[in-house]
Formats: sequence, structure tokens, C-alpha cells
Amino acid sequence: MAVSKKEITQDMFQPAVIDKSLQEQVSGPSIGFWSDGFRRLRKNKAAMVSAFIILLIVIMALVGPHMSKYGIDDQDLKRSNLPPRISALANIHWLPFDGKNEQGVDVYKERGIKQDLWFGADKLGRDLWTRVWKGTQISLFIAVVAAAADLIIGVAYGGISAYFGGQVDNIMQRILEVLNGIPNLVIIILLIIVMQPGIPAIILAIAMTGWIGMARIIRGEVLKLKNLEFVLAARTLGASDSRIISKHMVPNTMSMIIIHTMFSVPGAIFFEAFLSFIGLGLQPPKASLGVLINEGYKMLSLHPYQALFPGVIISLLLICFNIFGDGLRDAFDPKLRQ
Repeated sequence: MAVSKKEITQDMFQPAVIDKSLQEQVSGPSIGFWSDGFRRLRKNKAAMVSAFIILLIVIMALVGPHMSKYGIDDQDLKRSNLPPRISALANIHWLPFDGKNEQGVDVYKERGIKQDLWFGADKLGRDLWTRVWKGTQISLFIAVVAAAADLIIGVAYGGISAYFGGQVDNIMQRILEVLNGIPNLVIIILLIIVMQPGIPAIILAIAMTGWIGMARIIRGEVLKLKNLEFVLAARTLGASDSRIISKHMVPNTMSMIIIHTMFSVPGAIFFEAFLSFIGLGLQPPKASLGVLINEGYKMLSLHPYQALFPGVIISLLLICFNIFGDGLRDAFDPKLRQ
């Protein structure tokens, strides 16, 4: 069977119109490192839910103590060991807000108390709502200040050690190893001997050794960066060492700094709670999550709600900070991008 061949002629083609000014035009939007990181973070639903819970707890820590007319140390034995009651939720039997004790007795009616105590009261009749949120505020304050100290000291120490290298690096790393070998508990006991137990002693104890992890991470990152072309170019152009560290090294390690800082906050919260629980931290009548858990633990068999609410809050803080830190690491660490 013969196949007909069609002749190709010049009039079948039309010359393409090429605008040379459009050759270097970017067709899509330019996405920087931080924009791309936050875009990835927003897609992580677990990290965003955790961030929302953390924000909610922070807001309640600031606002919550002002929502009750009772102060943090207002005592009234008439309110001693009152169970929690919220009138709007009293009819929901599976929630512990009906104001009844373990025997099913309405303690509020029995004692003639009309004011609702949303989290109940402790053995001295102090409002647990006020104490829990004030304790959360103090624990968060200690954690944030300690994390800021870790950030400043760790970044400066690790950056200087790695950038200058040689004998400077050897001496600074030996000092780091000595400090890392001293247990935190020994440091806090020695500080309590010199200082009174309280917020300054806890912050100082965390700050004395908590920055070691940050320093090692920054040292490793700076060792990788200091021989790259952009650092050599800055040094060739006459940039000072302090400018190279602050303008080139630190910004390029910022993602690791943020991620490690987010992980150091729950560590500081747990360390403060541990110290207060064993009696080496804040002392009553001051409140922190560790103090409240310690006081609630003593009444756990009779009034478990006294340990329930601070325990739930500290658990949420630790879990959410770790999940949010994982989300930041997945979003900003280039090695984990897919």
C-alpha cells in the first residue's frame, strides 16, 4: 500500500518572537530560606497544634491569676481541700467539676460556699486555679531566662572556639569537658549552700552548664562553615573576625540555634520541676509547677485533683515543646528536606 508524502514548504512555519529581556525573568515567586522553612512548618499539623497549645498556656499563665478574686496565698480553712467545681459543667458527670468528693457529697453545699473554685483548693484553702497558673508563669519565666542564657553563652563560646581553632579551641574544649563532668545536682546543692533556694539559684544552676550542648552544636557548624568560599571572600576583603562571626557564621547556623533553643526550654522546665519536687527549688508558699506537684503528691490518695492539674499542664508543655521542636528541625534542617 503506497503512502502519500506531503511536501514540507517554508510557508508552513512561522518564526518565533523571542523577547531577549524575558530570558532571565523568574517565572515563579522567589522563596528564601526562612519563607520556605515557615511554609514547611505550616504544613506540619502536629507542630502547629503544639504551637497553639503552648501559646494558649502562655496566655493563661499571664491572664489566669487575674481571673480569680483569691490571691496566690489567700488561706481559708473553710475552703480546705475543696474539690473543683464549675457550675456550667456540674451536670456533666464524667467531668470532675461537680464539687463532690469521693463519697459523692456536695462539699460546697455542706460548707455553705457559693463561690466556684475551678481547680479546687489545697489543704490550707488556697485557690488552686490562681496557684497553678501563677506556678506555670514562674516555671515558664525560669525556662525562658535559662534558655536565653544558654543561647547567648553557648553561641558565643562555640563560635569563638571553632573559628579561631588551634590552641584556643583545645583549651576551650578541655574547659568544656571539665564543666560537662560536673553533675547539675551537685552544682545546685553547692549554690543552695551559698544562696537561698529560689529563682536566682535555679536559673544560675541551669545557666552554668546548660549551654554546653548549644556550644558543641555551634562549634560543629562553624567548623564546617569557616573554610567555605563566602567566609574566605569576607576575610580577603578585610572583614574583622568579630564581623565574620556575627554577620556570616551565626546567621548561617540560625536554624540550628532556634531548634536547640526550643528543645532547651522543656529541659529547663523539667529541671526546675525536679528540683522543686525534691525540695531544692522554690519553697512554699511560692508556687511553681514542681512545688504544686510535690504538694499534690502528698495528697494523691485522698485528693488526686491537687496533682492532676499541674501534672497535666507540665506534661502538655513538655510534649508540645518537643513536638514543635521536631517540627522546626524538619522544616529548617536542609539535610531532612525531601
